[in-house]
Amino acid sequence: MTTKMKLLPMSERPYEKLITYGEETLSSSELLAIIIKTGTKSKTALDLARQVMNLGMSENSNDLRFLQDISINDLMKIDGIGKVKAIELKAIGEITKRMSKPINIDKICIRTKDDVANLVMQEMRYEKKEILKLILLNNKNIVQKIIDIATGKDSQLVFDIKQILSEPIKLQIPKIILIHNHPSGNSMPSKEDIEATKKIYEACQLMGIQLLDHIVIGDGEYHSAL
Repeated sequence: MTTKMKLLPMSERPYEKLITYGEETLSSSELLAIIIKTGTKSKTALDLARQVMNLGMSENSNDLRFLQDISINDLMKIDGIGKVKAIELKAIGEITKRMSKPINIDKICIRTKDDVANLVMQEMRYEKKEILKLILLNNKNIVQKIIDIATGKDSQLVFDIKQILSEPIKLQIPKIILIHNHPSGNSMPSKEDIEATKKIYEACQLMGIQLLDHIVIGDGEYHSAL
């Protein structure tokens, strides 16, 4: 029979541990146990949380990124994780993803390539599909807007120049920066990346728009395709 949560020492119970020692001291399993709340007759919430973590099969035992990709049905395969708990866990994955986005983009000034990479790195480095984003800036390089242009299918990112230029033209934006990610983690631009960038650069010149850069995001690294 599994040990009930209330029979565990106070120092091992997630709720009490968080209050006493702080949330940063909890493992990912312990944090998930707080979200899961209740167990079953034979499993504690912590037991269920450990089973959820096993679904991630990550080399990093505290890595929760898999919650962004795992399906509700896969979570529900665990005895004790019903639809409601599965939905709550998926919500945690999405909340974490959204929290990585900057809060006040209108106050961000882009001065260097590092500024560009830092703006989107945490959001894009773990994406499983290629995503092309466009940063719109004013004449002082202050970010006005960040928009998604295209999402890749079957590892291929398909877009046209009209998609890229339509919003800057409509809003009379003078400067833009392109960003896309490589799910492989390797940020080195491909031959196709470089060729596409040249075509976009030329089109921008014709429209009086400056393409300042095209940054390729990898896993914690980046390179320019311009």
